Amino acid sequence: MATMRMLLFLAIFYSAGICMISSVTDPNDAAVLLSLKNSWQNTPPSWDKSNDPCDSRWEGVTCNNSRVSGLELSNTSLKGKLYGDIGGLTELRFLNLSFNPGLTGPLSPRLGNLTNLNILFNGEIPDELGNLAELSFLALNSNNFSGAIPPSLGKLSKLYWLDLADNQLTGTIPISTYRSPGLDLLLKAKHFHLNKNQLSGFIPAKLFSSKMALIHLLFDGNRFTGTIPVTLGLIRTLEVLDLSNNSFDPSEAPLWFSTLPSLTTLAVEFGSLQGVVPEKLFSLPNLQLVKLKYNAFNDMLNMSDSINPQLQLVDLQNNQISRISVRQLFGNPVCSSSSGASNATFCQPPHQTTKS
Repeated sequence: MATMRMLLFLAIFYSAGICMISSVTDPNDAAVLLSLKNSWQNTPPSWDKSNDPCDSRWEGVTCNNSRVSGLELSNTSLKGKLYGDIGGLTELRFLNLSFNPGLTGPLSPRLGNLTNLNILFNGEIPDELGNLAELSFLALNSNNFSGAIPPSLGKLSKLYWLDLADNQLTGTIPISTYRSPGLDLLLKAKHFHLNKNQLSGFIPAKLFSSKMALIHLLFDGNRFTGTIPVTLGLIRTLEVLDLSNNSFDPSEAPLWFSTLPSLTTLAVEFGSLQGVVPEKLFSLPNLQLVKLKYNAFNDMLNMSDSINPQLQLVDLQNNQISRISVRQLFGNPVCSSSSGASNATFCQPPHQTTKS
């Protein structure tokens, strides 16, 4: 009899164990996802198989111990409104809804309560995002977001990637004051992608400092005015700088163009730069691309005898350069057949010897 009771106990134990490890979705999380499903069109087919996202493995849904921990639904042609309260997924750590232009409406301010969320894509930009102290990656790019950049993003001290590109954002870049934070406080950020928006006004000099770790600064395709801030030259880690297609005041090329040791790409196309192209620019140790077409550079182009061998392209089309002093400039616009200089020494590839 004791043996029978033991066997019965073990049977119940193992049966309970099987139930414990099954991926039955937390009821609250299931309700949130069902709300999203009812608000959207073009959801993945697997979402129609069951009302239990974790158990039936809804596409794009990641679960951990029956809790929804991730939503990866980028570029899935979703359409509809964000009526479902994503902020109710209290264990959410990863959210990717990018490249779904048919998905509209503001994200819930309750996202500010998701302190475990460390990667966020898509949605409008509520002030409450500044409460996500663990956020390290914020990409809201390539959607239809409008309005200003919230100053509260400056509180995201662990952020290393800020991508707001290709939207319809307006207004100025927020910087910190004694009353509010600003983007100048993001000292650990390596990527500022604010390009292809409608941002305007001066780029604040206070935005940049020597304490910053920026490597990519993309501000092209906006409506910035005024002068290019000299404080940009303080960021010694800068590798890619693009200020093209803005409305800066006419000025000579900043001297710090030639002092950034890590710079690989410099782009200020369709700008208002004038005067002489800095000679020392071309000897920067890591420089590969110089894109300065459609400016007002004039006088002589002197690239010196110490051109960095990594330099691949120098595009100076549609400037007013009248003289050239350079040893080799092959493969660049100034040496095109239409320039009339294609037979000049500096337009010929270097002599290569062959071994028999």
